[in-house]
Amino acid sequence: MGEKSKRIRVKQGTSTKKEFSKGDVAVYPAHGVGYIESIESKEINGDTLNFYMMKIVENGMVIMIPTSNVESVGLRELIPETEVPEVYKVMKEKAHGSDNQTWNRRYREYMDKIKTGSIYDVAEVFRDLFQLKLEKDLSFGERKLLDTAQNLLVQELSMAKDVDEKSMMQEIENLFI
Repeated sequence: MGEKSKRIRVKQGTSTKKEFSKGDVAVYPAHGVGYIESIESKEINGDTLNFYMMKIVENGMVIMIPTSNVESVGLRELIPETEVPEVYKVMKEKAHGSDNQTWNRRYREYMDKIKTGSIYDVAEVFRDLFQLKLEKDLSFGERKLLDTAQNLLVQELSMAKDVDEKSMMQEIENLFI
């Protein structure tokens, strides 16, 4: 497991602007958990800008994030382990009644929630689609969204709790029994 299994320390900053250091774990909306590999300066149109070079855990993709845009892109710290029960609470709630909407309208709403980067929004999408799947067949797009939400949840929660992803998936499934 190596780097993935190391205990995550959430920085308690007093400033509102988030700052990350090399080696920090962060969450990038819709892409998931990654590590800040480096902080690099690049010259663009005569201006020198600083970028976080973030490697996404799931697929190894490297994303360049301007340090000045952290807030606007939604880059955030991993949730602390103490918040995991709150995420579980969201997943255990009854799905919000969106079954009377067309699948493409639901899809857009769910996609918007995933893009917020909030684990609570991702948990709602997972819960709603998981429960809807028990009632009827999901569209291809909804199945893909369910997989995306599940992957994002499992990644972040397993790192927050310092458990492997298989165990985390079992824990999540047990919430719906």
